[in-house]
Amino acid sequence: MVTSIPVADLLDAKRDSLRLQILNPDCPLTGLISDPDVANPGLALAGYTQRFPQGRIQVFGETEITFLASLDPEVAAERVNYVLSQDVPAVLVSKGQEVPEYLIEAARAHSRPLFLSQATTKEVFRKLKPFLERVLAPSKSLHGSLADVYGVGLLFIGESGIGKSECVLDLVERGHRLVADDIVVATRRGNDILMGVGHEHSHHHMEIRGVGIVDVRALFGVRAIRQQKRIEVVVQLEAWDEHSEYDRTGLSREETEILGVTLPKVRIPLNPGKNITVISEVVAMNHLLKYSGVDSAQLFHERLRESMRPVREYLEQDYE
Repeated sequence: MVTSIPVADLLDAKRDSLRLQILNPDCPLTGLISDPDVANPGLALAGYTQRFPQGRIQVFGETEITFLASLDPEVAAERVNYVLSQDVPAVLVSKGQEVPEYLIEAARAHSRPLFLSQATTKEVFRKLKPFLERVLAPSKSLHGSLADVYGVGLLFIGESGIGKSECVLDLVERGHRLVADDIVVATRRGNDILMGVGHEHSHHHMEIRGVGIVDVRALFGVRAIRQQKRIEVVVQLEAWDEHSEYDRTGLSREETEILGVTLPKVRIPLNPGKNITVISEVVAMNHLLKYSGVDSAQLFHERLRESMRPVREYLEQDYE
């Protein structure tokens, strides 16, 4: 799990798209960025220092630079010095504006990398924040297979050799798409979105016992793969156990948690003759129905209770 990145990585990734120029090249770029949020130092420059967001890149837009120019130079230098004395991994001036000398001096004094961007402030925020959210998002490697079935991301888990890869390969043959096999890298986006991608060295290859490594893209074409997919349902494949109890109505729902995101979980026992591929398609379609507000199990349960109401009323009025 990546919890921070050095400023040098940010410069390498966004140098061209944001047209970045470093104004104090002697400053080390080893400072770590651990907060994906990007901030403007507006209130601090205005003199309010009771609360200051630590650990965020500070962007000086046209509003900040214009406001500093309206202040007495000594006051402006003092407030800029305060901002850069805080936990600030880097400072960026947008729109190619003329940078005050006291801002450059403060950046040198506190060893804060100072960048000048030709991009607008809006563009800086639009490109920086999603990038930082992606690279700093909590992530975890999972042992399983991820497939896109009717637009629903099904994560197949289970013991090694249970048949996860074979199930997904059959789904691909039926027109669905492979996202990752064996190792799925799950990344949390926001509070409740879990995205899955394959390992960087896998590239949509699968291990089929008895056959070996196969390239799904080469065999089935580009239509058979996806680069990433939201994980929406966890499907646990397990050997049939006559002593275990399995849900037969769909009224009792299991859930599992991955990186703090709660996901519905379906346990499917395997025994000879069971068409696990068709069942997987039903799992995906049933999830789509629930997403659209149709809960088949709950509706059946309510209809059954309604049909039994006359019997209950008759028994309640039977005094013999």
